[in-house]
Parts: sequence; structure tokens; C-alpha cells
Amino acid sequence: MLILSNKNVRFTNQFIIISNMQKIGLFFGSFNPVHVGHMIIANYMATQTDLAQVWMVVSPQNPLKAKKTLARDYDRLHLVQLAIGDNPLLKSSDVEFALPKPSYTIDTLVHLQEKHPDKEFVLIMGGDNLATLHKWKNYEILLRDYEIYVYQRPNYDLEKNINNKNIKIFNAPLMEISSSYIRDCIKHRKSVEYLVPDSIFRYLETTKLYH
Repeated sequence: MLILSNKNVRFTNQFIIISNMQKIGLFFGSFNPVHVGHMIIANYMATQTDLAQVWMVVSPQNPLKAKKTLARDYDRLHLVQLAIGDNPLLKSSDVEFALPKPSYTIDTLVHLQEKHPDKEFVLIMGGDNLATLHKWKNYEILLRDYEIYVYQRPNYDLEKNINNKNIKIFNAPLMEISSSYIRDCIKHRKSVEYLVPDSIFRYLETTKLYH
């Protein structure tokens, strides 16, 4: 008996096309630090969509953000690895660490596609990022060649973007938590317990990161 999974089957008018390509969601972020809101989004996309896995790509430099507030690259990567633990559906990625700076999503996608020809990459982003997508390098190519899985964000109207066939909107659970708020709490010696995964809370309690 041949069992077909909806994760690798595509139907056309006349044929059933079976693809062996793994569909990977790329969740880019500074993760400075990663918090429970990030992990809820990553887990939602990995378990409630057609993605086989979600890679949390730690960005060394966002062209639209100042770098002075960033912790060291490998410190932030380590926190993401602690947050993921042994979850096989999630993976940390430092792919952008070795790429030219600043990091541009289109360049990272091209690099990953060349390195992993057996995988199909999908972008994961919030509605706030979708609203500024027109500022991204080669954004027309992103919209044309890649699926974009968007989780809703408060106060962002996504109606004008849903006509693009590659944009899919998801009502993932949202938490109003920001990395900047967590950094501020740590700086002022206030507890961030429950705002970050337990493994990260324990780690931050024993280091001077963000103090």
C-alpha cells in the first residue's frame, strides 16, 4: 500500500505529483534574546502547517536595525539552542554568520538553496515585517519565488497582501513580549522568569549577559 502524506503531495488538474523535497520554514530573527513568544510561533509553524521543520536563523545584523544593542552572535545562538532543547521539529542555524554583512534574506535563501537542493525553503515572518517587505533587497523575487507564511501582528492590516498566491496568513497565538523589554528587565535586575524558556532563565541567572 502506498500512503501519501499531504506534506509532499501536490495535486494538479490531471496528475498527482509526489515531491521528495522537505519543506523547511526559515524563522529569521536577532533573538536578542529569544523568548517564549518566539518559541510559540516556531512550534506553531512546525506542528500546525505543512512544514517538516522550522529553522531558527540567528541574524548577525539586520539591515533595518542598529547593531549596538546586539549580544554577541554565538551567545544568541547558544540561547536559541538552549530554548530548542531536543525538539526534532526545530533547529538553530548560524548560516548567516559566515555570509557577507549586512545580511539580506534573498542572499541567504540563494545560499541555502545551493547547499540544500533537496529542500524547499519557506519564509516565516510577522505581519509587521510583511508591511515593510518593500524595503527588502530584491523583495519582488521573494514574493515571486518563495512562499511566505505570515503570523498576524496587532495593528497591521494584511488584507492588501493576501492577493499574492505565495503569501499565507496564519492565526498563530501571539504574546506581547519583546526582546527589548526582557533586556531592560535584566538591566534593572528584574525577573524575566516565564518570559523566556526555563533553560534560558537558568542560564541568564548565572551569567552577566545583558547586564
